[in-house]
Amino acid sequence: MTALYPLKFRTIFKDKIWGGEKIKTILGKDFSPLSNCGETWEISGVEGNISEVAEGALAGKNLKTLIQQYQGNLVGERVYAKFQDEFPLLVKFIDANDDLSIQVHPDDALAKKRHNSFGKTEMWYIFQADEGSKLISGFNQPMSKEKYLEAFNSGKLTEILNQESVKADDVFFLPAGRVHTIGKGLLLAEIQQTSDITYRIYDFDRTDDKGNQRELHVEEALDAIDYQHYDAYKTKYTPKLNEAVKLASCPYFETFRIEADQAIERNYQGLDSFVIYVCMEGEAEIIADGKGYPMKKGDSYLIPASIQHTKLTTSSKFKMLESYVPQ
Repeated sequence: MTALYPLKFRTIFKDKIWGGEKIKTILGKDFSPLSNCGETWEISGVEGNISEVAEGALAGKNLKTLIQQYQGNLVGERVYAKFQDEFPLLVKFIDANDDLSIQVHPDDALAKKRHNSFGKTEMWYIFQADEGSKLISGFNQPMSKEKYLEAFNSGKLTEILNQESVKADDVFFLPAGRVHTIGKGLLLAEIQQTSDITYRIYDFDRTDDKGNQRELHVEEALDAIDYQHYDAYKTKYTPKLNEAVKLASCPYFETFRIEADQAIERNYQGLDSFVIYVCMEGEAEIIADGKGYPMKKGDSYLIPASIQHTKLTTSSKFKMLESYVPQ
């Protein structure tokens, strides 16, 4: 059996009504023949969109086949016992050339009941933000289902939603149930549970090239929404050079930000999970089992659970996200 190594996958490109050019102009990913690209799926186990290895001895193999073959050596024994052949996380880049729809995702219980699926808790790391860019996360006042419906039915939905001004390196954690949307002018990385279930609440009355409005899920969303009002929606963290800084921690994933201008050692002994690297800036080399794997801005790597130690080297500086499934 071929020995496992840090796996880079072929990017899956998604054209969207709100997509733009930044996937190409900033991340350097050619999405032709698409006219625009709203999302790239970098590491995906979603049925119909399963990632294929891009390089090395396992090139052409898809992620599901690899999990079936390598099991705990790839994803971790504990992770495999829980999820079997399903890869539990989905990694994306999103380019919003226009506001996305206002939406919400169900939690595990509701998604299991309605769709036999996982729920969708996610986090965003803002890669680049145009001047004046905003996003929506949660409510800006104490809320109830009745108060929400009153605002929705009177056309005042946006008046009760929390708008945030956004800049590069901002982080937002979005548990399932939180009403949200990505605003125009934002390029971000998204780490999420493996789920493609979205309840679209409002889409600004937009139409596609055939004049059709996208389907809304107003009724389905009512039972999915978390109506609680929170004091803060943006994640507070202090960047530190040559250290890992925790950005998000939940039952589904933990994510750290690593910014370094020198070699960094990462030790995963006792973790019992795969690890995902997403390079946000600069260039680095992943050293694993004595071999080097180049990583540049926009690259994502899956580090198999069998690799318990990596060294990240750089000739300049790099910034990346590190994610795994916690114990």
